[in-house]
Amino acid sequence: MKKFLAKAYIWFLLVILYAPIIFIIIFSFSESKVLGNWTGFSTNLYTNLFSPQAASATSLFRAIYNTLIIALISAFVSMILGAIAAIGIYNLRSRNKNVMLFLNSIPIINPDIITGVALFLLFIFLHISQGYTTVVLAHITFCTPYVVLSVMPRLTQMNPNLYEAALDLGATPMQALRKVLIPLLRPGMISGFILAFTMSLDDFVVTFFTRGTIGLETLSTYIYADARKGGLTPELRPLMTIIFISILILLVIFNIRKAKSEKQLAK
Repeated sequence: MKKFLAKAYIWFLLVILYAPIIFIIIFSFSESKVLGNWTGFSTNLYTNLFSPQAASATSLFRAIYNTLIIALISAFVSMILGAIAAIGIYNLRSRNKNVMLFLNSIPIINPDIITGVALFLLFIFLHISQGYTTVVLAHITFCTPYVVLSVMPRLTQMNPNLYEAALDLGATPMQALRKVLIPLLRPGMISGFILAFTMSLDDFVVTFFTRGTIGLETLSTYIYADARKGGLTPELRPLMTIIFISILILLVIFNIRKAKSEKQLAK
């Protein structure tokens, strides 16, 4: 009975988590403008999504383009800064390391609304024109701590003597970093990049406060503005489906490659 209740509880949680996503996927194949009103199987929403003639598709693609560019730049810079920061924190003394890890966790725990308002006031104080630059800087700011947390476990699992051995064999610190540390930290850096990319892709509050009044639209701000008009554009349903399936495929590929590498290391 205990096993049955435990499994039933797990399946209940899975249904709660994934039912809304499955609901969106199903109704992405219906032409109905009202979500929940099935009017028959159709792929017209997917056709409209990729149709350059549709006005909604044009503005939506502009928002997607801005979102992807900002997310890619932010994730890449955050990956570099986070990896360097993690290496520096790892080499600190125990007390200083704990302090830095505590300070690194504050932006993660801090509510997005406080981060967004603080960055908004900072950019105004520094007289920085709000737009692409401020949004990218803001996303790098809140994504970098997540990369640090992704890289730190790889550093703790790494043999600390490898870097010193590379230096003893004649490598410069930069060569040892490039040829010894980075290959060992690559899985953590990739995980941090994916996490930072997802966080940037998903962010609304920080983007809303730092985009200014130039009309910069990301996917989250586009959906917010669309919802305030009284409903969501039907083409958002196939878009959400494509994003979900794409991320699911990437996660499956990443986990398969990770499992294969762990088996090779075990051998």
